[in-house]
Amino acid sequence: MRVIFVLLSGLCLIKCVAQDYDYPDFRSKKDNFLKMREKEIRSDLSSFTIAGIEESMGKQSMKSIPIVNYSNNFMHFQGNDIQVMIRAGRFDPAKHKLGYSEKYLVKIDNKPFYGNYGSVPRNNIESIKVIVGRDTVEFPPTAFADLYNPNFTYTDASGSLKSHNGVYLSPDNHKIYIYMLNREPASSYEVTWVIENKKYLRRVVDFGLLK
Repeated sequence: MRVIFVLLSGLCLIKCVAQDYDYPDFRSKKDNFLKMREKEIRSDLSSFTIAGIEESMGKQSMKSIPIVNYSNNFMHFQGNDIQVMIRAGRFDPAKHKLGYSEKYLVKIDNKPFYGNYGSVPRNNIESIKVIVGRDTVEFPPTAFADLYNPNFTYTDASGSLKSHNGVYLSPDNHKIYIYMLNREPASSYEVTWVIENKKYLRRVVDFGLLK
């Protein structure tokens, strides 16, 4: 069964638009799925992202890299000579410049952010490490510096720890897609980092997807 239907079995999907706030929303839409011009990458992403569900009809499931270890602040995927490790840490407000609109936090270090928008985040992504064969992919901090409160796990109805996140391979095996879904009551987002031929290419970020 395709990953997107597994996701939707436990999530409430709404239109892929930003939610209405009583304060300014400075988050950019330039990295949104619907803004993508790369047709091949867009087609691949539609097979597992929520933002791409309207274009997912008839798409095959993507080959995935198994998750071998995860916790509330760490994820490790490994397989097909690929390793992906993502680590999170506690957000320290004292180390950042916080920009408010009245009582609502709308910018961190002069930039809009994703995750708990309007309030001070609890956590941030500390690092993303990708190893392909013997080569380490250079992953720029700007690819994740504005992403907060990462959700690595959730507890299902049986009380078991699970994850919505994944790592996928393109059909030609030249691209790696690292997917993370952050589900929050009022500030959800999903991000896919794209690696092509062992080089970081871009990210795709959509927000306001879930309620």
